[in-house]
Amino acid sequence: MKLDGYMMTKNKFTKIVEDIVKDKQLTYMEAVVYFCEENTIDVEDVKKYISDPIKGKIEVEAMNLNYLPKQNQLSFG
Repeated sequence: MKLDGYMMTKNKFTKIVEDIVKDKQLTYMEAVVYFCEENTIDVEDVKKYISDPIKGKIEVEAMNLNYLPKQNQLSFG
């Protein structure tokens, strides 16, 4: 995928999503959708650029919203 003449990579996409989360105060799910809408890109087309750390953050958000079943978490205390 090219965006503004630059070849997209996982690292570039991660940086863009992180910046959107900070600047717009969106969730990671919202930031990915926002990026896609702003650049008229189908969400399915960016899934290969979503890094493992972003996937993990989206998964946690989805569990907190009950979109996914919650995993057992270790409690330290």
